[in-house]
Amino acid sequence: MASKTIHVKQIGSPIRRESSQRETLIGLGLRRLGHTVSLEDTPSVRGMIRKVSHLVEIVDGR
Repeated sequence: MASKTIHVKQIGSPIRRESSQRETLIGLGLRRLGHTVSLEDTPSVRGMIRKVSHLVEIVDGR
C-alpha cells in the first residue's frame, strides 16, 4: 500500500519569527518563499504544518 503524500508550499517569510518556527520550516524541507515539497502524510508532519500554518499552505498538486 502506497503512503499518502501532501504537497506543502511556503508562502510566508521566517524573518522576525521565533527560532522554533524557522527550524520547523527547515525540518519540513522548505528553504525559500514559493518552495514546494512533497511529504509523507503522517501525524508528526501534520503537527509541524500546524505549528507554522501561517507560513505554509497545502496545495493540491505539483
